[in-house]
Amino acid sequence: MAARSAKIDQKADLIWAIADKLTGVYKPHEYGEVILPLTVIRRFDCILSDTKDAVLSKYEEVKNLPMKDILLRKASGFDFYNTSKYTFERLMADPDNIEDNFKDYLNGFSENVRDIIDKFKFDGHITTMANKDILYIVLKEFTTDRANLHPSEILKKIILSIVGR
Repeated sequence: MAARSAKIDQKADLIWAIADKLTGVYKPHEYGEVILPLTVIRRFDCILSDTKDAVLSKYEEVKNLPMKDILLRKASGFDFYNTSKYTFERLMADPDNIEDNFKDYLNGFSENVRDIIDKFKFDGHITTMANKDILYIVLKEFTTDRANLHPSEILKKIILSIVGR
């Protein structure tokens, strides 16, 4: 039970750390408009991390083919993919161009994921955070260990909570 409580505390700490970065730019009732979409995007990022380089390589081979979507899904191992050179971690290398690079990253997702992101109406928040100089620091919070949403990490946490560690 203590392990489960620690994991919940860790995720709560992440949310509070991000909320701290949003203070002054957003009102508390608006935090979810930023935190929820970024959590979903980060989850996609973590899921695709193991096959990212394979997808980028395959994209260079097939980018002009009409069947590229099928081939890229196969390369990713999922029903979605991302053809941008960026990941959350790679975005951190260029803080001066974070807005453009993050938009490039989001536009690299397959159409089905872009549809999900569009439903959040998140684009305006990207601009707002960039204009207020918090986009980089908010995204950086999502690259910490406590924001690791990789499937193996989630599975490990579930197993540890079951065995009580």
